[in-house]
Amino acid sequence: MRMARKKLTVAIVYNQTGKDIYEVMKNVDPATLPFTPEYRIDVATEVEEYQAIAKALEGRGYRVRLVNIRDKVTPLLSTLKKGKPDVVFNLVEGFQDTVGLENSVAAVFDLLGIPYTGSQPFALSLCLRKGLTKQVLLASGIPTPRFRQLTQSKFPRRHGLHYPLIVKPAKEDASVGVDAGSVVNDLDALTQRVNDAFQRFSPPILIEEFIDGRELHVAILGNTPPQVLPILEYDFSELPGEHPPILSYDVKWDPLKEAYHRIHTICPAKLSKEAERRVRQRALDAYLITGCRDYARVDIRLSPSNKVYVLEVNPNPDLTEGVSFMESAENAGYGFGEALQKIVDFAVKRKT
Repeated sequence: MRMARKKLTVAIVYNQTGKDIYEVMKNVDPATLPFTPEYRIDVATEVEEYQAIAKALEGRGYRVRLVNIRDKVTPLLSTLKKGKPDVVFNLVEGFQDTVGLENSVAAVFDLLGIPYTGSQPFALSLCLRKGLTKQVLLASGIPTPRFRQLTQSKFPRRHGLHYPLIVKPAKEDASVGVDAGSVVNDLDALTQRVNDAFQRFSPPILIEEFIDGRELHVAILGNTPPQVLPILEYDFSELPGEHPPILSYDVKWDPLKEAYHRIHTICPAKLSKEAERRVRQRALDAYLITGCRDYARVDIRLSPSNKVYVLEVNPNPDLTEGVSFMESAENAGYGFGEALQKIVDFAVKRKT
């Protein structure tokens, strides 16, 4: 008689403290907004998203524990040592209000010998440093927009870059610091924007040539070999006139802003065979050269002449059902739970 296979225990580890802004938004009446929203404004909170992942994994036969480390090391260590899970689903995006400590939490899993999903500390640290990532890409022959990285607000009038330019903090994640005013067209606007960036964020600040083309997100799943999922394109055609065609923080995360409701996705993107081939190859090259593992998203701009520019590499991207990475996974034929199971399985294989 074949014995029943033991259920694997998955600890979904995340770090959430304080109030969730989406919890507050649940009390907002859409009729009070100065525009007609196209999407729901009562979006899922962080915890609700983690609970959805837990439910999906339970449906795939795993025993699941949700673990909120709440900005503390001791609870994390005790949780992992007592009732040690078979695998950690790593959803930690920062620690003690510092995005740069995301890699340190992954390092704890490594030190304890617990397999975990997603990228290792090196890739997490590298890809958070936008300027350094761009240098690595260029050194590997992967095109990225021309740029300068500033450690102080003073810079020469002849900076060597061509307008329009986009200004953003070089060590932030999730479009933090990017808004409708981030794209500038002359020296006065650039100077003002750079000064503002230095007041709000720690250096360095990145200025790069803005590629006024098509915005593509390329989701990649797996390791040997990695699989490039259907390419997703963002349609900016309905954005308010004053908003440049970029994925600003408001567009991504703020359902109380009109821009959030005026952007749409097309998946798979309608590209020529040759353009699609080049986009897929550049994304795969960027995934491998930055050391990503299990799953990641590569953000790309395709110029009007079909030149491919890698903007950023995002290890451990958002896994919300129906959004970006998961929209591509669904178009590849993976259900939400199936895609999550694949990610868990990659980590489990490292244990055996």
